[in-house]
Amino acid sequence: MCGRYASTQQPDDLIELFEIEKLASEIREQALPPDWNIAPTKQVYAVVERPAERDGPPVRQLRTMKWGLVPSWAKSADMGAKMINARSETVFEKPAYRKAFASRRCLVPADGYYEWYTPETAPDGPKGKLRKQPFWIHTTDGSPIAFAGLYEWWRDRTRPDDDPLAWLWTCTIITTDAEPELARIHPRMPLVLEKERWDAWLDPKTGDTEQVRALLAPPEPGHMAARPVSTEVNSVKNNSPHLTEALPPEDEPGDDTLF
Repeated sequence: MCGRYASTQQPDDLIELFEIEKLASEIREQALPPDWNIAPTKQVYAVVERPAERDGPPVRQLRTMKWGLVPSWAKSADMGAKMINARSETVFEKPAYRKAFASRRCLVPADGYYEWYTPETAPDGPKGKLRKQPFWIHTTDGSPIAFAGLYEWWRDRTRPDDDPLAWLWTCTIITTDAEPELARIHPRMPLVLEKERWDAWLDPKTGDTEQVRALLAPPEPGHMAARPVSTEVNSVKNNSPHLTEALPPEDEPGDDTLF
């Protein structure tokens, strides 16, 4: 799964990286700050292709969305907290995701993500449970990445039509089987979409289910690397670059079977 990640690229960086043609108004007014500890329900950046005006051609846009997809038919936006991930193996057929899979696909920019592993010899944590060790997972060359995602918008019926908050934009991150080295930490990982697939993934006219499913191929093994980091990342109150820094050798987990 993917329950925490980092995204520190600013709009100017993302405009260049993703060839953005239009910034959403909320970003022009106030950009999101760099975030080293993004948790579900936070506002995040997402890249989409959709008309900028009625009946216009699709335009590549950078928008902010709430992480946790809320289907259009949901009775409450609270549903989004449970919809932060969608499995690549079933996303095309699940009622909550299949319409978005057909035409509302997005890219979620990231620097990398966190995953937790329970070492066999970890010291006891609270209430006698084994203490989980967080890992920072990133590209081997440190380059930014894009997670495959879906987006939806949800109408808040408690607000009038002219209220700018009447429509809620939300997104989810698609996950897949982790590559062998990373599977030692956790069996799932967010699906990192390689750059040559971005155009087809974002294009709303790419509607054939099998054609879209074929795009959901993760990078070749070896593209990603992992390092143990401080348990400070466990708390969403902590948010700074040092969360991604490697633990000193003497503090690394003692399970020799991991790497």
